[in-house]
Amino acid sequence: MINLKKYISELNTKSELALSIFLTAGYPDKKDFIKIAELVYENGADLMEIGFPFSDPLADGTVIQRSSLEALRSGFILNDLFRYGEQLKLKYNKPLIAMGYANSIVNYGNADFFRDALNAGFDALIVPDIPYDEYEDFYADNIPNLPVINLVTPTSTDKRIKEIDTVTDSFIYYVSVKGTTGFRRNVNQQTLDEMKRVRSMISKNKMLTGFGISSIEDISTVSPYCDGIIIGSAVIKKIMENQDEYESLSYYIRELKCATTKRHQQNID
Repeated sequence: MINLKKYISELNTKSELALSIFLTAGYPDKKDFIKIAELVYENGADLMEIGFPFSDPLADGTVIQRSSLEALRSGFILNDLFRYGEQLKLKYNKPLIAMGYANSIVNYGNADFFRDALNAGFDALIVPDIPYDEYEDFYADNIPNLPVINLVTPTSTDKRIKEIDTVTDSFIYYVSVKGTTGFRRNVNQQTLDEMKRVRSMISKNKMLTGFGISSIEDISTVSPYCDGIIIGSAVIKKIMENQDEYESLSYYIRELKCATTKRHQQNID
């Protein structure tokens, strides 16, 4: 298992932000998913989040909702997620994160899911609809101790941020906007002020920023206030618009990784 905190720290030491790319498992179909995942890793992604589709993804915008629906219609099951993890880990020594909703895990069996995800090579898990108050109960059967990545938002209080930081042992996923995943017009000063506040509350973990981040300009703007970037909807949209055997996707990932290099600033005034 890769230690995510150490892995991200090593990138930051080289003046790089960590680039984490989200893909929907089984999209656009079971056959092409692994091909796309390999392209993402090979063109510069430092980490990969594989979202397992759910019929009611409350944190996701229309783009990821559509990809999840199409993956489910094509017959995706959780065993496919574990198979993807095994295939990718045979070829790449890069972090792999499973992300999805609690109902899917409960239906599979919490203890079984934690065990099978770890055995498949996943380095951590994100479950966005488990709040801090339910954390202990939901993860009671996490006997294999699969690391859990927790979310904080602009509305999280200082006290709650510190509590979440205490129970997390990988990185904090900072949701930079109020609302679901997707595109935003720009990153405003209020967003940056909240990001700075949240980061100042985190002492144990690294902080990666997602939701609404999609462009090189976005990365440049937020880079002083976080340790890495998470991009999902914009990547899924590139896959949806594929007209060139995913060449546009490959170029986009390379652009993003270039933008994360030499932009990380250790000290913020």
